[in-house]
Amino acid sequence: MLPLKDNIPAKNFPYVNIGLILINSAFFIYEMSYGPELDQLIFTLGFIPARFIAQQGETFLNPAGVLPVFSSMFLHANLVHLISNMWMLWIFGDNVEDCMGHGRYLLFFLLCGIASVFAQTISNPQSVIPMVGASGAISGVLGAYIITYPKARILTLVPIVILFYIIELPAYFFLGFWFLLQLIQGSLYSLNSEQMAGGGVAWWAHVGGFAAGALLLQVFRCKDWQRPVVPSERKIRRLQRR
Repeated sequence: MLPLKDNIPAKNFPYVNIGLILINSAFFIYEMSYGPELDQLIFTLGFIPARFIAQQGETFLNPAGVLPVFSSMFLHANLVHLISNMWMLWIFGDNVEDCMGHGRYLLFFLLCGIASVFAQTISNPQSVIPMVGASGAISGVLGAYIITYPKARILTLVPIVILFYIIELPAYFFLGFWFLLQLIQGSLYSLNSEQMAGGGVAWWAHVGGFAAGALLLQVFRCKDWQRPVVPSERKIRRLQRR
């Protein structure tokens, strides 16, 4: 399922959300400038659980080990990885920023990214595969969104065999189903030692980020915020793939 848009208009211009999208895009352009040496950049600035644990064991809060916790949030493996993450942030982030305010939202985003990094580390502390991407922090945004706007309508593209259906789904269903998939995939991933050794998607980073976002919302939500009224329209259209 691919989200296309939601029906909650932002009341305030999402400076921070757009800024995060631009920063991630700028980082990706910077990555591409490395050409054949990109792997070395990913290894240096990506987060590697086993390396982090070893470095912190030598010196408490070793700066060299702490930097990748943050820098890894702004690196992406390829253009598809970047676009898919930024698309989710574009759709859901502006409303969460509306709920929290600009400064709180930025701190919230970073904390969710940190939580996702440690969730993945706990799930596979021996991993020497660099972890990159903003999806852990964005998962935190989704966790906050599902609680803040549970009845929002998400216009969603759903492929079924040779047809595409565009349907409005309630946020609690769309994001709840997304979280369930991450939890299932993470559990299957943990049971497969070969897959854990070979890298892939950091499923537990998504789970940890989502959970952190739902919990941190209680601290970061503005006290005077009021839940918006959500229209209950439901539209279904059918498209044929060619």
